[in-house]
Amino acid sequence: MRTFAHIVNPVAVDESSDLFAAQPITFETMRIARNFAHGEVGVDLFATSYSEDREIIPDSFQTTAELDRSVLDFGSFQQARKLPLIKDILDRLFLESEAEYLIYTNADIALKPHFYLTVDKIASFGYDAFLINRRTISAEFKSKDQVPIMYAQLGIPHPGTDCFIFKREIYPNLELGTACIGARYFAVSFVANLICNANRFGRFTDLDLTFHLGDDRAWLSSEFSDFAEHNRTQFAHNLAKLKATRPLPDDPYLKLIIDRNLIESNSTIRRCMGATFRRANRIYQRLRMLRKANHRNSTYFSLSKDKK
Repeated sequence: MRTFAHIVNPVAVDESSDLFAAQPITFETMRIARNFAHGEVGVDLFATSYSEDREIIPDSFQTTAELDRSVLDFGSFQQARKLPLIKDILDRLFLESEAEYLIYTNADIALKPHFYLTVDKIASFGYDAFLINRRTISAEFKSKDQVPIMYAQLGIPHPGTDCFIFKREIYPNLELGTACIGARYFAVSFVANLICNANRFGRFTDLDLTFHLGDDRAWLSSEFSDFAEHNRTQFAHNLAKLKATRPLPDDPYLKLIIDRNLIESNSTIRRCMGATFRRANRIYQRLRMLRKANHRNSTYFSLSKDKK
């Protein structure tokens, strides 16, 4: 029986934060998905946090050693947001679990009941690292009591990356630097590492396995631009370290994220990188247009009792 250790990083927030509603739903759906897979897939649920956030972790999760540093220890920022390093989170999962596969998802990503059964089946096809993109459902849901209705929503595909699954043996080779979660560009550094270290990498963009309430993308706010720039700098440094130890794989998605996230603001560098990157970007833009065309008539489920 294949085994998975899955970690999240919850944070204690007040009712003004979307995490106030989202995190209990995440906890509940992870518990349900683990129970649904019982006897067929081994699943251990973990949570890691700062000491002040410990109290919100449910008993159904194993708690790791507390986080003891943040991105604030590695730079000066306009706002003092105590954002954890993705490396610190994954270090704890690696050291305190024994599972064959490790999983990280953001704390606001909920799971469908068949999540672990499906990722186990994907792993059986030889994927040693893969991503699963979420689907977006209505932000009107506020309670874990509404989870059965949430399950019934197909939602709309989302391009963001927030679910990472990879073999334990890959982890010691990752170069994650001091990239922090909760800000732009942390995912691209993580993804690049997985592509460079996996024997078979997969990216699944339209599976009905995870969901998110609404699509506010608060992390894109200009207020957090310095955290994003920190992560982008870390992406460049981490990529350079990877490149120093091995040739970068000829992977179209890797080329695309390098182009879009490292050199998109420098037209001279873009010209020097040649036609391969530009071709990949054209393909990406066409796929985005196709996605919009396929979903232009899609609607969110509404809890309103008013007739439309």
